[in-house]
Amino acid sequence: MDFAKFLSLFQRGSREAGWTALTLGNKGVYVAQAKYVGMRPQVTRCTFFSSNEVTSSVLEKIRKEAQLENARFTTLLAPNEYQMMMVEAPNVPVDELKTAIRWKIKDSLNYHVDDATIDVLQIPVGKYGSERPQSLYAVAASNETVRKRIALFEKARIDLSVIDISETAQRNIATLYETEGRGLALLSFNEGGGLLTITSDGELFLARRVEITVGQLSDADEMLRQQYRDRVELEVQRSLDYFDRQFHHISISRMLVSAPEELGLVGLLGGSLGIPVEALDLTQGMDIVGVPELADSEFASYALHALGAALRLEKKAL
Repeated sequence: MDFAKFLSLFQRGSREAGWTALTLGNKGVYVAQAKYVGMRPQVTRCTFFSSNEVTSSVLEKIRKEAQLENARFTTLLAPNEYQMMMVEAPNVPVDELKTAIRWKIKDSLNYHVDDATIDVLQIPVGKYGSERPQSLYAVAASNETVRKRIALFEKARIDLSVIDISETAQRNIATLYETEGRGLALLSFNEGGGLLTITSDGELFLARRVEITVGQLSDADEMLRQQYRDRVELEVQRSLDYFDRQFHHISISRMLVSAPEELGLVGLLGGSLGIPVEALDLTQGMDIVGVPELADSEFASYALHALGAALRLEKKAL
């Protein structure tokens, strides 16, 4: 079986057909469906199915209850199921790129490179730079991880078309809020931790994990809670500084935050980063009239990557 076709950051679908995303978490499964009506995405479903353990029988039950037939399915790997590494772009023809990347990253993997499924995200250098990217993101998952995920869904009679990752799912959301020619920072938090992405003109330039969870940011111990908040502030500032050094030709217009409102992250970051910081308002980027649950900031932040996975668009594959 060709696992590479499943871990696919580039093989995206048409606007009209839409995608059904099923994302697996510690407490259950988020199911999101979206399609494009003209240029504006419309979310037709976003539901959470609670389950202490996600098995094939649980997925099959969800498929039947939600009547998920004749759909194109995608899912996301968990952060601990893959590695995403920024590497210098090798000077090789495009058709040899993935082979060259395999040799570049082989020593960074904890399994043999021949057992890896690899995809590549190129990072543009800007309109005034060389046509060849200076660096790129290599994404690697073990074939065994991909095999297990496919089997989990196949037993539930769900035919996966694509396996994706949170970074590209978040990029799909960020693209809807960008100002042409400028950068957009999007910071999200859910049960698994935080993710900061910086995008411009639909391209992902920077992705950084923030190893702090919503539970830690709402810890009952005020001192601990403040320590976690300080760490978020420091890590975000360092990431913005790094982006400014590496991509000085792109100015960031604002930062959007997707997190439970009661965490107060918008106020915390808005007073220290030197750029406008706003709460992510899904209604500004998509039609969510049919899913009133998304008006709740906590539900929306936990479901964000499922939404992003359902918002795949066509893009030329490498």
